[in-house]
Amino acid sequence: MMLRIKRVPTVVSNYQKEDSDEGCGRNCLRTCCLPGAKLPLYAFKKESSNVVVEKKSVAIDEKKKELQLDFLDSLLIGEWEDRMQRGLFRYDVTACETKVIPGKYGFVAQLNEGRHLKKRPTEFRVDKVLQPFDESKFNFTKVGQEEVLFQFEASEDNEVHFSPNAPIDADNSPSVVAINVSPIEYGHVLLIPRILERLPQRIDRQSFLLALCMAVEVRNPFFRLGYNSLGAFATINHLHFQAYYLEMPFPIEKASSKKITTTNGGVEISNILKYPVRGFVFEGGKTIEELSNVVSDACICLQENNIPHNVLIADCGKRIFLFPQCYAEKQALGEVSSELLDTQVNPAVWEISGHMVLKRKVDYEEASEENAWRLLAEVSLSEERLEEVKELIFEAICLQVKDEVVTPITPDESDSGPKSHEDVDALKALQPAMVQPV
Repeated sequence: MMLRIKRVPTVVSNYQKEDSDEGCGRNCLRTCCLPGAKLPLYAFKKESSNVVVEKKSVAIDEKKKELQLDFLDSLLIGEWEDRMQRGLFRYDVTACETKVIPGKYGFVAQLNEGRHLKKRPTEFRVDKVLQPFDESKFNFTKVGQEEVLFQFEASEDNEVHFSPNAPIDADNSPSVVAINVSPIEYGHVLLIPRILERLPQRIDRQSFLLALCMAVEVRNPFFRLGYNSLGAFATINHLHFQAYYLEMPFPIEKASSKKITTTNGGVEISNILKYPVRGFVFEGGKTIEELSNVVSDACICLQENNIPHNVLIADCGKRIFLFPQCYAEKQALGEVSSELLDTQVNPAVWEISGHMVLKRKVDYEEASEENAWRLLAEVSLSEERLEEVKELIFEAICLQVKDEVVTPITPDESDSGPKSHEDVDALKALQPAMVQPV
């Protein structure tokens, strides 16, 4: 389904170099360059957020046979490929070696040495989920307008509109979709809500609904959106979601789950089972906005309690995975083995979901399901800590968990992975205490 990319030499982006010319003359998204600037605009129906959310849709493999590109899908792909041919990426991600690791889960391994060598380093503390925006650090207002694919906003008349040359309204901060110049996969983009407001990396209801609406509007099961909080390997403290295409299921999408409860708004909350990283699945809901509010409120709770987390929006917005994690905390406490540290893999949303972005050829050549499981198991909270986090989340969304489980999904015992959580937990005599609120 993907369009062909003509291979061209890639260069370091002209617009994401270190600060030197402070905007002027760089065609950036700051006040010096915004007057008179225009960018394409895709406006979606506001009513989209009131659409009823269907539960789990047809499997990806079945969808693949009949998949057709919707307008937003083709717009995103076409604009991304245009930037590829213009040499705005730091390396050619389509040349990266990729393989499916043998095993039941189907972890995907990619050798991406360019991302390791050329990706922007983290510029803030990793022990605090909430940190104020710092204008002196890199932020997305410093990117060039050529890197922005289009503005993405709700329409005023509940109709879909596209303008190839719409003015940028600096007084009404636009949300934009821009290329990730250090891509992980085909079509890797950033959704930056209300970019000119310079929001720090923290979820709010409005921004999360925007991300969920994008997943729904693209209507492509191979397109997923992800979010990394600070402390969970976000590298830029400016509010953004990531997204890209992968023409195969993520292992997390095939994981078993067990229902915990259903909210009054019809959102079903489940535990993830027999997967190396413990977490929650949210799906259903009377409307998209209802689903969005429950998940965003859960994320806000984690933020306020200084608990790093990652989010994956999958299945065209029908399923959302939430992973509280503690890998950076374990690193700081010296509880991660040197063998894992030597891989230099920082497990963020994509790795947690099963797309292992590896930086060393030796790790790629020796990639195995066992190795992937061992790394990801270090990311996961213990069962006891997850229960504590669940109580915090349920209190935040005003839910009482009943003792009995409603309509449980019982996984086949053969679904167990190379090493169960219980085996991993047994190797640790001590668990780090829960991170205290900021």
